[in-house]
Amino acid sequence: MAEPVPALVALGSNMSFGGVAPADVVAAAMKDVGALGCGAATSRLWRSPAWPPGGPDYVNAAMRLETDLPPEALLAALHAIEERWGRERSTRWGARTLDLDLLALGDDVRPDAATQTVWRNLSPDRQGQEAPDQLILPHPRIQDRAFVLAPLAEVAPDWRHPLIGRTVQDMLDALLPDALQGMAPLAKG
Repeated sequence: MAEPVPALVALGSNMSFGGVAPADVVAAAMKDVGALGCGAATSRLWRSPAWPPGGPDYVNAAMRLETDLPPEALLAALHAIEERWGRERSTRWGARTLDLDLLALGDDVRPDAATQTVWRNLSPDRQGQEAPDQLILPHPRIQDRAFVLAPLAEVAPDWRHPLIGRTVQDMLDALLPDALQGMAPLAKG
């Protein structure tokens, strides 16, 4: 059995499923994701503007948990949770009932540093058109996305990207000030 390592997971939803509002979908999914390991830490729920602009706002969150699952098995388990919540993969960056992204698994780099760097440096135009056909770790957009970094800073501020050497907090602080525009923690209801 493998030694448990920290897994970082981003959660998001901007579509109801079976009458369940996005915030409740994310909250329920957090329990499902937490069952994949131990010691789960969860961020607050955040409201974030849709990307690309024009769709309904998202509810985003982040989790840190310890798991002994290998990366491919963890990703498959996350996809199974998405499917239970009605996730359909029909439009890149389209509205969704649930989106679970495996952001990082310890300091693992997949499939290798060169491939991760290519995907991390992909131009914005190509990002909207191309998706990798294999698991890329750390997630190649982690350093660019305020809606990932703000919640992630609540559960793993000191996690350090193994290739670029910056912590989550460093990456969040490096974003342009308007990157957080329209984002806010949701009030507990």
